[in-house]
Amino acid sequence: MTSTLRPHDILLDSFGRIPPLYAEAVGGLDVAELLWRPEVDGVRNNSIGWIAWHLARMEDAQLAQLAGREQVWLADGWFRRSGVPYQPHAMGYGMGEQEVSLFDVTGAEVLLDYYAAVHARSVEVIRSLSAADLGRVVDASYDPPVTVAVRLVSVVDDAAQHVGQLAYLRGLRGR
Repeated sequence: MTSTLRPHDILLDSFGRIPPLYAEAVGGLDVAELLWRPEVDGVRNNSIGWIAWHLARMEDAQLAQLAGREQVWLADGWFRRSGVPYQPHAMGYGMGEQEVSLFDVTGAEVLLDYYAAVHARSVEVIRSLSAADLGRVVDASYDPPVTVAVRLVSVVDDAAQHVGQLAYLRGLRGR
């Protein structure tokens, strides 16, 4: 028996691989562990907490834009509850060492719960897209233009890279 695989199924499977890895990397850490920043050649790098926040913010902002909806971060009050010191629309893009050093968060639970809400929204958005929606151009400034499908693949690729960084830092921290 053959099953018909739809593009949505592949996207949902891809996005569905991130939450358990995220939870494994972030879960159970205290604030000091979330804020620990490894130093390499005299440069302090991003913390587990900052990368976890950035991963969730990136996915939230991009899926909200695709869906024409407000970000979960803002709509559901995560910005206020998190303790993150940045402006409400900040996502971490372009932040230097000084801005990253200001990162703070109330704890792992808020990061885990926020990402769970973001993932739920991502699933909702992906399930709502038609095959025609996946081909819709969202950024014509590239050659070839970026479609919804390409943007979604880009988001999950970015998330997978960041969750790998989280796992690496968690392991490094545990040494």
